[in-house]
Amino acid sequence: MSERPSTDLRNTNLRNIAIIAHVDHGKTTLVDAMLRQTGVFHEKAALQDRVMDSNDLERERGITILAKQASVRYGGVKINIIDTPGHADFGGEVERTLRMADGAILLIDAAEGPLPQTRFVMSKAIELGMTVLVVINKIDRPDARPDEVLNEAFDLFCELEASEEQTDFPVLYAIGKEGIAKLSLEEEGKNLTPLFETIVAKVPAPLGDPDAPLQMIVNDIQHDEYVGRLAIGRIVQGRVESGSQLALIGESGTTRAKVASVYGFEAMKRVEIDGAAAGDICAISGIEEVQIGDTLADPEHAVALPRIHVEEPTLKVTMHVNASPMAGKSGKWVTSRHIKDRFEREAKRNLAMRMEPTSVPDQFTVYGRGELMIAVLLETMRREGYEVAVGMPEVVVRDVDGVDCEPVERAVVDVPEEYVGAVTQALGTRRGQMVKMTNLGFGRARIEYRVPSRGLIGFRTQFLTLTRGMGLLNTLFEGWDPYGGPMLRRPNGAIVADRKGVATPYALFHLQPRGVLFIEAGTEVYEGMIIGEHNRENDLDVNVTREKKLTNIRAAGRDENVILSPPRTVTLESALEWIDKDELLEVTPAGLRLRKKVLEVARRPRRDG
Repeated sequence: MSERPSTDLRNTNLRNIAIIAHVDHGKTTLVDAMLRQTGVFHEKAALQDRVMDSNDLERERGITILAKQASVRYGGVKINIIDTPGHADFGGEVERTLRMADGAILLIDAAEGPLPQTRFVMSKAIELGMTVLVVINKIDRPDARPDEVLNEAFDLFCELEASEEQTDFPVLYAIGKEGIAKLSLEEEGKNLTPLFETIVAKVPAPLGDPDAPLQMIVNDIQHDEYVGRLAIGRIVQGRVESGSQLALIGESGTTRAKVASVYGFEAMKRVEIDGAAAGDICAISGIEEVQIGDTLADPEHAVALPRIHVEEPTLKVTMHVNASPMAGKSGKWVTSRHIKDRFEREAKRNLAMRMEPTSVPDQFTVYGRGELMIAVLLETMRREGYEVAVGMPEVVVRDVDGVDCEPVERAVVDVPEEYVGAVTQALGTRRGQMVKMTNLGFGRARIEYRVPSRGLIGFRTQFLTLTRGMGLLNTLFEGWDPYGGPMLRRPNGAIVADRKGVATPYALFHLQPRGVLFIEAGTEVYEGMIIGEHNRENDLDVNVTREKKLTNIRAAGRDENVILSPPRTVTLESALEWIDKDELLEVTPAGLRLRKKVLEVARRPRRDG
C-alpha cells in the first residue's frame, strides 16, 4: 500500500469546493455572484439569473437537478466550484460529486434554518472529512433570525458527530442575490471578497503526488456531440495527458484505453488542455466504455480506487410501452427496445436510479429516490420524443433480518398555526408519528413527523390545499421500519369515458356536478380514458361525446347556457400522485393522459371503494 503523500505535495494554487444546501436556499444564485465578481462576465453583460441552471427543466422548475462544474480565479488561486442539487430526490448527484471537493460551503437560509436536506448533505460532507464553511444566506429577509440559525447549525454539527476541527467552522453572512458576504452582521458588506479570502485560507489545497502513477475516479459522465463520451473526475495522484494510454478498471475487469483529449474547466466553459495533474478536476474524451465509479489508472500500476456507492432507491414504478388507441401519434421513440435503451443510459449516468426488466417483454421496473426524480426523468424523455405509460408509484419493500420493511421518511412541516390541526389529522391517517413540535414565532409552527414513504405519496397536493398554499413540506429518507399493512391510496373513484369520440360541451356541462373534470371540450377521448375525479368512491363510466338532441319544435323558455368550469390541470407529479393500481399515466410529447389498465367497460373489474 502506498504511503500518504506529505503536505508539501499540495497544489497550493488550487482549491476544490462544493456548494451544498437545502433546496431554495440560494446556491446557484451565490455561484452567479461569484462568477460576476471574478470577471468571468462583464459587469454590464446582460445575463439571465441562475446561469448554472442551463437545463430547460431546471430553469422552468427553479431547481438544480444536475451537479455542474465551474471555476473562478482569485488572487492567483484557481477555485473549482461544484454546484449541487438541493432536493432530496437528487441526493445521488450530491453523494458522488462531493468526492471531487476538499471543502464545502454549507448555505443555510437565515429564516428557515437547517432543514432535512441540509442534514443529508452535511452528513455526507462530514463522512468525507471535509472542511465546512457555514454561510448564513438571505440575511435581508424580514423574518431573518441569523443568530438562532447559527446555534441550530452548531447543534446539527454536534448531532452528526462532526470532528473538533469541523465543529470549529468559519461563519459568514451573505445576501447572495446582491453579491455581498461579511464576517459579522455589524459589518457593511460590499462584495464577496470575505468569502473568497475564507475559501483560500480555510479550505485545504488538494493533496496528491503529480509524479506518482495515475489514479483518477470517474464521478460524472457527459455526452458531447463532437467528441462523444466524457469522463469527469478528480485526479487523486499522477497526471494525465492527451494521447496517453490508460488502464480502465471497471466492475467487471480491466481494459486498456487511449485518451483522445483532456479538458479543464475555466469559468463556465470546458477548454481543451495538454494535460492535468493531481488535485485538478478534468474531463477526458475517447473512452466510450467508461462508467461512473470506474478508476482510470497507469497501465503499469493498475490499482483501483474504492467504487462510489450511493444510498438505495426507495420508490419503484412500472413503465409500459404505450398501447392505448392514441399511441404513436406524437412520439418518435415508442418501441420497447428504444425505451429500454433509454432507461439503461439513464441508470448508467444516475447512480440513484436502477432499471430491471420484468417477465412481460414490454414492461420495465424503474427504481428511484422519489416522485420528483421519476417525474423529471419522464419529462426529459417526453421532450426527447419518447412515449411511455407509467403505473402507480410503489415503495420498495426490503427484507431486514427476516422482516419485510418499508422506507420511512422524516417530514418537516412548517405551517401557519391555524392549519396545525388539519395537517396533524391528515398525517395521522397516513400513519404519521409526531416527533417534535416548535413554535417559530411570526404565527408559524414547525412539526416533525416520521411517516412511511407510501403515506407521503400524493400528500403534497393535499397539503398545499389544506394550508391554502402557505405551508412548507420537506422530507428526508430516515430508515426502514416493519411493513405496516395496506393503506388507503385514494378515497375517490374516477370518471371514465365509455366510448371513442370528441368531448362535447353539452356532455361535460351535465357531468360537472359529478366531480372534477381533467379535460376541456373538444378533447379527443377513447374508451377507458379517465376524464375526471368522481365525488364518490366508485368509478363512473360516462358518455362524454353526447350531443344535445335537436327537434323542430321551438322550446317555450330560453335554452340553458352551457357554462363550463376550467378543468383541473394535470401535471406529471400530480398525475403520479393521483393514479391507483388499476390505472396508468400516458406520457407523450403532445401531452399527458390518464387511463384505466383495462380499457373495455365490460371487462374492467369494479373498483372496490
